[in-house]
Amino acid sequence: MRAYNIAQAGDPRIRPVAILIAAEDGTREGGLWGRIGYDWLFVELLAVPEAARGQGLGRTLMQQAEAIAREAGCAGIWLDTYEFQARGFYERLGFTLFGTLPDHPVGQRRFFLMKRL
Repeated sequence: MRAYNIAQAGDPRIRPVAILIAAEDGTREGGLWGRIGYDWLFVELLAVPEAARGQGLGRTLMQQAEAIAREAGCAGIWLDTYEFQARGFYERLGFTLFGTLPDHPVGQRRFFLMKRL
């Protein structure tokens, strides 16, 4: 499958991206995890400790991820979020909706957003 995909679309040049939030004692409390592939950064997880929310840390993590994506020559960034999570947060950062999955989980929606660089 990998060989077929590479023959069709080229090497995805997959590269992990991780920006960690550490407490003063060095324990990891959250951060941003994703991967670059086929010239897009996919943000798989953004986790900000509850005590640190509302202080701009999520925005800072996303700005750092965008800088990494730009440096890597990415065309854009994409991610997904649930209806009960942070769609508005991402839209305020310039992301636009490109897809919705209804009933995931049942009674809720999952949103797919992107930002071209």
